[in-house]
Amino acid sequence: MGHIARTGQPGNRAGLLTLQIFALLVCLYAPLSIAQTDEWHFSEVERVVAVGDVHGAYGALVTTLQKAGVIDESLKWSGGKTHLVSTGDLLDRGAESRRAMDLMMRLEHEAQRAGGRVHQLMGNHEVMNLIGDLRYVADAEYAAFLDMESSDDRDFWYQRFRERRPIDSDEATVQWEFDEKAPPGFFGHRRGFSRTGKYGSWLLTKPFMIVINDVAYAHGGFPPYIAEHGLAGVNGTLKTELQGFLTASSELQETGVLNLVDGFKQIPSIVTEQAETGQLQGDALDTAERLFEFGSSVLFGSAGPTWYRGTAACNELVEGDSLQAVLDEIGASRVVIGHTVTITRRVQQRMSGRVIEIDTGMLTENYGGSGNVLVIENGKLSVTNEDGTTGLVPEQHPLRVGHEAIAIDESELERILTIGQIVSVAAVGAEWRLLRIGLDDRTVLAVFREAPDEKNFMPELAAFKLDRLLHLGMVPMTVRRNIGEQHGTLQFVPAVTLTERERVASGRGKGPACPMVKQMDAAFVFDALIHNASRSPSSMLFDPDDWLLMLVDHVGTFGTDTTLPASFATVDLAVGNQWRAALRALDDDVLSRELGGLLNKKRLSALGKRRDALIAQGD
Repeated sequence: MGHIARTGQPGNRAGLLTLQIFALLVCLYAPLSIAQTDEWHFSEVERVVAVGDVHGAYGALVTTLQKAGVIDESLKWSGGKTHLVSTGDLLDRGAESRRAMDLMMRLEHEAQRAGGRVHQLMGNHEVMNLIGDLRYVADAEYAAFLDMESSDDRDFWYQRFRERRPIDSDEATVQWEFDEKAPPGFFGHRRGFSRTGKYGSWLLTKPFMIVINDVAYAHGGFPPYIAEHGLAGVNGTLKTELQGFLTASSELQETGVLNLVDGFKQIPSIVTEQAETGQLQGDALDTAERLFEFGSSVLFGSAGPTWYRGTAACNELVEGDSLQAVLDEIGASRVVIGHTVTITRRVQQRMSGRVIEIDTGMLTENYGGSGNVLVIENGKLSVTNEDGTTGLVPEQHPLRVGHEAIAIDESELERILTIGQIVSVAAVGAEWRLLRIGLDDRTVLAVFREAPDEKNFMPELAAFKLDRLLHLGMVPMTVRRNIGEQHGTLQFVPAVTLTERERVASGRGKGPACPMVKQMDAAFVFDALIHNASRSPSSMLFDPDDWLLMLVDHVGTFGTDTTLPASFATVDLAVGNQWRAALRALDDDVLSRELGGLLNKKRLSALGKRRDALIAQGD
């Protein structure tokens, strides 16, 4: 968030007191029939129903919970001892966020009386509403809080707002600017989400993460922070930092430094400007320093558990070891997350079932999805959806290297490239050509590369097949294809791409869903395996829709050198447990069977030796 000055970490006494109070509240309200090792672990729970990312879709939420058997036709709790988990983002975008919160608040008490539980977790949108980051609040959401707003509120904050403008400012213009920032119901909304308000005080009792039986639940993902700090760091330290930020910002509002209509992202410049001009003195300056200290919390960035997307966006070789470290720390075998809408708008699983994704785009008008819940009963996973279909299983997260935006699966893309009609050809260079391929009213772009003269040697296709054997997912779909009398390969390419050189030069892609450094580490290991010593930024592509790395141009790879490329001698290759397991699965029989028609025996043998060298390097 920036800084004015550093005053040290949040006080340990305050943090400890917060943890003790939170633990006491949980213990007071926890059903005695459920075994707990601490306030965030629950065991011996027979049935769990998990729902994600409602975003104000109250009607869909109600219908889905009814189909899952946790509420009845009168919207009363009917789930008995079931534990209902909402992984956050009840709020924003949809018109009926308040009704969704009211429902969950009431169900909490009804479920406890029946021996069950409702666990409302904090998502990034809950945090945003608390801190005043209101970019996604719809006007209809504000309007739902009109009953909590008074004309005195609007008059008070308007006068504060007016004082910041030059004396000769046009009154109508100032009023218009104020109304744009504060639509009808805005101040009722802010009252409701204040630290002492009905919804703000409720949310501030909620954790970011829990573990039920052996399954962990969080909103965004499971970043490395959790492995380093555990559940106490997530639910304790981060909550303390959030409360500290809210306290500091509230004090600055009371003293006139900040206005209630100031957005979260405006605060640094507003406070800094006043500090630089000497307007902040004494206690106000101390409060501003605390504001910046707490505002720098990991909670507010992409590495925090409410925003992190690596668990949903990265593949197992890239993210698997990091996830396992988290699972080991918190005592879980799998995780359930929302935040990232699934490609198929159905509940999905990935990373060998260790990750279950339950954000299915319930707010139909925004995401085109529907309500779905994950049901875990006596350890068995199933899915119930809004239309009443039960007993479904989480779908496998589809692999779409570079073609997620066109909503086409791998098998269909392979068919188009293999038998599609050549619509157009553009000569790009001596070694490859760009083609448009069409089939059944779909067209895609692809690059044709002529195969080398050497018999049984097709490095582009070998790189693709090896990528899929490893489950790396970085080499775009590649097929055999003859163009006229030329024998070679066709490789899919997105309509819009940036090379790594272009990405760096443009400054884009700095905060991708899958951390860039992890993607690059995986690419280095793959290149070491295929003996690619000449990877250039021009052969590393990105689709700006997702900033996932694609590796192309493997003409000079799969040499007969049995050692790793000399260029990797100074590179600390990230060969972790996931990589070692994937490499060990590629025994000599697998390599011969899968790549025998693409690499000769000498090249296969060298590949096997490099595989063994990488396994040994990781041990």
